[in-house]
Amino acid sequence: MPIETSFVNTTPRLQGHVTDCHFHVFPQGIAPVAAARYAPGYGAPLEQWRRGAQSHGVTRGVLVQPSFLGSDNSFLLEMLRTAAGRLLGVAVVAPDIERAELEAMHGLGVRGVRLNLVGTRHRILAASQKLFAHIQSLYWHVELHTEPGRLLSVLQQLPSDLTLVLDHFGRPADSGELDLIVRGRQDRLFVKLSAPYRLHGLTPQALARRWSGLLGPDKLLWGSDWPCTAHEDRQQAAQDPAVLHDWLGDPNLASAVLGRNPDLLYGFPCAEEEGVRVLSR
Repeated sequence: MPIETSFVNTTPRLQGHVTDCHFHVFPQGIAPVAAARYAPGYGAPLEQWRRGAQSHGVTRGVLVQPSFLGSDNSFLLEMLRTAAGRLLGVAVVAPDIERAELEAMHGLGVRGVRLNLVGTRHRILAASQKLFAHIQSLYWHVELHTEPGRLLSVLQQLPSDLTLVLDHFGRPADSGELDLIVRGRQDRLFVKLSAPYRLHGLTPQALARRWSGLLGPDKLLWGSDWPCTAHEDRQQAAQDPAVLHDWLGDPNLASAVLGRNPDLLYGFPCAEEEGVRVLSR
């Protein structure tokens, strides 16, 4: 399916930086890993994302390794090299990756490791404990994508002091799970308000406001999920951060979710200069 090429600017211009904390780019014709559940038959170039982002006032982004490319992060790293500090990244790595390779990724702008457990038994390998130690020492985070209702069992397998980012509202099976999910992890838990089309039976408005109440608005992030793989018809709407006004019910929170919170977690190059105490240092 071809990528859409037209964008409508409906977003009010916000002060300061506006950060898309979750999008993907990939070349056309690349071979997916054998275990891929879905492989798009098109390419999603960085310039395509950038045009849509700019039309909505988005100035920075966090590039996330798509699951169908596995742990081959070469394209992601190439994009980060060209980004001049406007992009940071989240990689997918093998549990036994060497520390030196992680440090090289850090130098290019990687700030986290994604565990996409959808379609798996949601088991954390014992071999991952060494990787988690490296992640903590680099002040990175672990990004989790789970099937609805499976997040709590995954959290019970992870060190309690890891910084975690929950993809796509955390994808709970019901809102009652949220109290158990945050227990003991409030200081190191972030939630990405993204991909409402991946929720099942829950509304983004209800979840966004519930997460804000449990964690505080400073632990919320926004991501477009562009190019919305398997949901490509949502691309234009997905890139508009103005949707946060509806989800959160308070337009005053949007600037923090779009600007200050990503600085706190990822540590964009300008963050420390602007007096933000970042976690990724």
